[in-house]
Amino acid sequence: MTAFLLLNLAFVLWSCRRCAEPQTIFERAQMQMKHGELEPALAETERALQCFPSADSVWHWRLRILKSEILWRQGSTRESLALMEAEPPVSLAATDLAIRRQLAMATANALMQRLPDADRLLAEAEVSAKAGHPGLLGEIALRRGTVRFLAGDLEGARTAYQKSLESAREAKDLFLEAAALDGLGVVATKKEHYDEAIDWDRSALDTARSVGAQRILANISGNLAWCYRKLGDYDSALTFYKQAEEASVRSGALGDQLYWLTGIESVYSEQQHYAAAEAVLEQALDRARRQDDKSTLVEILNDLSAVALETGRLDLAEKLEEEASKVRTVSPDQSEILDSILIRGRIAERRGDYRSAEGSFERILSDAKAGSSERWEAQARLANVYVAESRDAKAEREFQESLDTIEGVRTSVQAEELRLSFLSTAISIYSDYIEFLMRHGRVLDALQVAELSRARTLAEGLGTKPNSLSFPSQAFHPQALARRLNLILLFYWLGEDRSYLWVITPTKLSCLALPKQAEIDPVVNAYRQTILEGRDVSSPSNDDGKKLYRMLLAPARELIPQNSRVVLLPAESLYGLNFETLIVPDPQPHYWIEDVTLTTASSLTLLEHSRTQHDPNEKSLLLVGNTEQPSADFPLLPQAPAEMQKIEHYFADSRRKVLEGKQATPSAYLSSSPERYAYLHFVTHGTASHTRPLESAVILTKEGDSYKLYARDIVTHPLQAQLVTISACNGAGARAYAGEGLVGLSWAFLRAGAHNVIASLWEVSDASTPQLMDELYKGLSAGQDPASALRKAKLTLLHSDTVFRKPFYWAQFQLYAGS
Repeated sequence: MTAFLLLNLAFVLWSCRRCAEPQTIFERAQMQMKHGELEPALAETERALQCFPSADSVWHWRLRILKSEILWRQGSTRESLALMEAEPPVSLAATDLAIRRQLAMATANALMQRLPDADRLLAEAEVSAKAGHPGLLGEIALRRGTVRFLAGDLEGARTAYQKSLESAREAKDLFLEAAALDGLGVVATKKEHYDEAIDWDRSALDTARSVGAQRILANISGNLAWCYRKLGDYDSALTFYKQAEEASVRSGALGDQLYWLTGIESVYSEQQHYAAAEAVLEQALDRARRQDDKSTLVEILNDLSAVALETGRLDLAEKLEEEASKVRTVSPDQSEILDSILIRGRIAERRGDYRSAEGSFERILSDAKAGSSERWEAQARLANVYVAESRDAKAEREFQESLDTIEGVRTSVQAEELRLSFLSTAISIYSDYIEFLMRHGRVLDALQVAELSRARTLAEGLGTKPNSLSFPSQAFHPQALARRLNLILLFYWLGEDRSYLWVITPTKLSCLALPKQAEIDPVVNAYRQTILEGRDVSSPSNDDGKKLYRMLLAPARELIPQNSRVVLLPAESLYGLNFETLIVPDPQPHYWIEDVTLTTASSLTLLEHSRTQHDPNEKSLLLVGNTEQPSADFPLLPQAPAEMQKIEHYFADSRRKVLEGKQATPSAYLSSSPERYAYLHFVTHGTASHTRPLESAVILTKEGDSYKLYARDIVTHPLQAQLVTISACNGAGARAYAGEGLVGLSWAFLRAGAHNVIASLWEVSDASTPQLMDELYKGLSAGQDPASALRKAKLTLLHSDTVFRKPFYWAQFQLYAGS
C-alpha cells in the first residue's frame, strides 16, 4: 500500500510539474510536428490537453489547434476539421489563436476539396493578420498557395508561394522557407517546367535537411521523383520516391506514404515490371480505403486498373475502373478524372468498342487542363483506334500530332542532362508509328520516324539545323549519304512485338524484320558477360556469339560484301555490344571484325554533317595521363608510362603537349586549349555514372579536393579533334538512353565537337592496351583513317599467339563517329 501511495504521489507531482510548464510542452510538440515526428507530437499534445480541459483556456486552444494541424498532416482531415468546429471564447477573438484556427480549418477544407470554404477562411485570416499579427502573413500565403494549386490556379499558387518565401527569408524561418520552396517546385512541375522544378526542389531539399523537417523532405523528394519520372530517368525517380516514402513513415504521415507508394508503382509500370507494381498497389489499397483522401484512393484504383489492362485482365480492369468512378464522385481532382477517362477509353479499345474509345480520347484532348503527357498518350491511342478502323489518314495525323506534343515538351527542358532521358517516357509511340508505316510498306518514312528519336540533344548541341529533325522532311536521303561516305549503314530499332534493321547501301534501301527486344536482350547480356569473364566465346560450347549473328546480321549478309566499311547505328541494349565479336559460322567460324571495318554512330543526321576527309598532316597531340594516385579507389597504372612513351613517339616535340604526373590535373586540361589539337589521348582511369551520365569523369591528379574531369565540363569546351582516345575503363558510358545511345565520356567528347572518339565498353587491360595503342598510332601515322587503324590494331592482338587474342583484350574499344 505504501509503495502504491508513493507511486501515485510521484505521478501527481509529475502531472503538476508538466501542467505548470505549458509553454515548454507546447513548443516541444510544435517542433516535433515541424520535424515531421507526428506520432510523438500527437501523444505529447494529447497528454498536455488533459491538463487544460476547459474550452475557456488559452492553452487548451493552443494545444487543440496544434492537434488539428498534426491530424491533417497524418491524413485524418475530417477529425482535424471536427476539432475546429467549436468557436473559441470571445476573449480570444483578437489573438493569434483565431487566425491559426482559420489556417487549420482552411487546410483541412482544401484537402477535402472544399476550396471555396478554404478561400473564405484564408481571406478572413489575412484581414485579421494585417490588423494585428503580420508575422502570420507568410504562413497564410503558404496555405493560399496550396489552395490555389488544388484549384488549378497555378499562377495564383506561384505568386502566393513566392510571397511566403519572401516572408520566410525576412523572418529567417527555415521551416517556412523550405515549405515555400517546395511549393514553388510543385507549381513548376505542374507547368511541366521540369528543370526549373528540380532547381527549386534541390534548394528546398538543402533547407529542409538543415532543420530536419522530415515531412517537407518527403514532399520534396516525391516531387523530385515525379520530375525525373516524367523525364524518363526511372532510376532517379525510384530513388527519390523511396526516400519520400521512408520519410513519411518516419514522420507518421500515412496519407503521404500512400501517395509515394503510388509513385513507386508508376515507375515499375513504366519499366513494365507489372508484378512489382501490382504488389505495391495491393499494399496501399487497404490502407487507402480507410483514409479520408479520396483522390489517392482513386489514383490507386486507376493504377491497378491500368496494370490489369497491361496484363490482359479486362474484366478486372473494368471492375476497378467502376469502383474508381464511384469514389471519384466525391473527389473532383482533375488529374484523376482524366486518368479514369483514359483508362475507360483503353478498356473500350481492347473490347473493340472503338466509338466509345474514340469519345474518351477526344474528351481528354478537348480538356484545356489536360497535361502534355496525357495529351500525347490520348493522341497516340486515338491513332491506334483509327488504325483498327482503317481510317489511315486520321491515324497518321494523330501520330504526328502526338510526336509534335512530345517534342514541344522536350524542347522546353533547358538542362541538357535532363533532356537526355526524356524520350524514355514516350519511345513506345515512335514504335507504334513505325509499325503503322511498315504495315503500309513505307520503309523510308518508317526509317525517318526512327531517326527522329535519335541523338536529338547531341545534334542540337552541335548546331544541327532543327528542320533536319522534323517529319516529314524532303531533305532525308539516307542512300545519298551512303554514297557520299561510301559506306553501308545498319540502322537498328528494337521493339516490343518485332524489331527492324534498315540496311542502307549506296544503291539500295532494305528493311528486315528481326526478333522482338525481349528475345534479343537476354542473349546480348549473356554474351557480354561471357566476354567480361574472359572465356573463349568461339568455343563450340558457347553458342551466344553465333546466335546473335543469326539474329542481328545474318538476314543482311547478302547486302554486306566482304571488306565493307560499315557504320552501325544501334538501339537500346545493342549499344553495349561490340558487333565485331559476333561469330560468323561459315565458311569457318570467325569473328565479324575479320569481314568488315566498323564504326558506331548515334544518328544519320549527325553522319550527314560529318567530315568525309581528314588531313594526315594535322599531327598535333594533347596527351594526358600517368597521373599521381588521387585516392585508394584509383591505383597507379603500371603500364601507363609505357603507353605514353609509345604514343609520344609518333609526334614531333613541337606538335605535342604532354600533361603527366603533377601536371595532369582537370584545370590543366581545361586551360591547355584542347581545341587546338588534332588528337587527344587520355591514359588514366575513368568512371561512368549510370544515373547521372554527365557526372562520368576522367580521373586525373588531385588539385585541392578535385581530381575528376567531368563530362559536364568536357561538353562546355569546344573541340576540333580528328580523334579523341579515352584509354580508360567505362569510357563509352554506362547508360543507353532511348534516342541518345550510350551516354558518358564518349558522348561528352562528341558533344564538344570531336569528329571521332575511341572509348571502352568495359574495364581495359593495362597489360594489352599499350600494344594496341602503339598499333593504332602506327596506322594513323601511316595515313590510315581511325576506323581502319583501330581495326588493324585489334586484328594484331586477335591473330597473336597470346591471351590477348580473346575479345576481352581487344573488343572493349569502339570507335564512335561524331559530326
